[in-house]
Amino acid sequence: MKAQKTVHVCSECGYTSIKWLGRCPECESWDSFEEELRSPEPERKATPVGNNRAEKLGELTLPQYIRATTGMQELDRVLGGGLVSSSVVLLSGEPGIGKSTLLLQISSELGKTRKVLYVSGEESKGQIKIRAERLNINSDSLYLLTEVDIDSVISECERTKAEVIIIDSIQTMSTQHLSSAPGSVTQVRECAMSLISYAKKSGCSVFLVGHVNKEGGISGPKILEHMVDAVLYFEGERTNSYRIIRAIKNRFGSTNEIGVFEMGDKGLREIPNPSEVVMAERPKNTSGSCAGCVMQGTRPIISEIQALVTKSAYATGKRTCDGFDYNRMCLLIAVLEKRMGLRFYENDVYLNVAGGIHLDEPSADLSIAMALISGITDKVIPDSVIAFGEIGLAGEVRAVSHIEYRVKEAVRLGFTKIIIPKKNLQSSIKVPTSVELCGVTNIYEVLVHMLPKQ
Repeated sequence: MKAQKTVHVCSECGYTSIKWLGRCPECESWDSFEEELRSPEPERKATPVGNNRAEKLGELTLPQYIRATTGMQELDRVLGGGLVSSSVVLLSGEPGIGKSTLLLQISSELGKTRKVLYVSGEESKGQIKIRAERLNINSDSLYLLTEVDIDSVISECERTKAEVIIIDSIQTMSTQHLSSAPGSVTQVRECAMSLISYAKKSGCSVFLVGHVNKEGGISGPKILEHMVDAVLYFEGERTNSYRIIRAIKNRFGSTNEIGVFEMGDKGLREIPNPSEVVMAERPKNTSGSCAGCVMQGTRPIISEIQALVTKSAYATGKRTCDGFDYNRMCLLIAVLEKRMGLRFYENDVYLNVAGGIHLDEPSADLSIAMALISGITDKVIPDSVIAFGEIGLAGEVRAVSHIEYRVKEAVRLGFTKIIIPKKNLQSSIKVPTSVELCGVTNIYEVLVHMLPKQ
């Protein structure tokens, strides 16, 4: 009998080496190799060829993917309309962000129509029961299991005939067929593959909770994200009550949607209108503040951009940005310095997007530029003004997409002056008579609309 051997496996891509390497030659990650003890694989006998045959594409029928609501419209939006049968969803987030709370809440709602098996490898049944009582959850169709052996978990899934399985977390699962420790690349890959195979065979839906590493990515092999049907990130600061779920992969829906929640004493509460929540705390008559609108999938979200410009104590001004791309902010500052002669280089610039929302599309350029101009000139932008548009290096304001949705959301929240690119005025936008649509072609024309009417 062959003895066990020691190998080194890259935790990022799964590359195997007989010796430790400082840098992975496959994915070029530094200090990612972990030592594993492997048993020799048994000799494989030749198996007869199966009856699986190729079929013509035109003769195939469309699969009937049945969606079931999770009880949370915000999560359904991110999933593309609901939880799909036979699908495997990977939910990742920082410790303490609320992953277990979210899954326990949707387990209660799904348990009204389906059998749900909640498997925990980190907490005892008593700990889960305490959280369930705090969230006021009590369902006869919700089963709890504390187990780390994946073979025992699948056996219990078959016995209970669970239709929804929640694994908290995949890094704690292991199989006795492998000698490596739980959480290693091999264990995570094999346990996930066993659950995926069971989901496709039985038709149940599976939620996998994934830990994050120090860089913010999902722990374990990168192939784990390719194996599952959807990858969701649960984001937010633990000191902030707001949480955001966004999809970075979804085989059954869009990856541009987000779901917004608020963490409270009774668990997570949905925020169907995040624009109203963010703008409700907006300060009045304050310079450096401007409202903007970005699209998250099909949802327009209005947020407040705050800019603070102060005299620098050093030869070079400091730049700080939160909620927006730092390099994009520096580009906009350079355009304002060159085209308008504003002396930002003598000042420290602090930019913040209120509410913890990240603006990642060019339509936020115009509102950010207006907030910067207001901050350095100390001129107050009227609270009734909102702006969105892309700014080029020549100072021109370019058109943006989904202009009708943005304008409609701005009108709903009570804005009476909407500054948009002049190119977008050619669209058939209908607004009430009390609302003024202002088209601009460059940042010079914006100055006229920033000041209140005398």
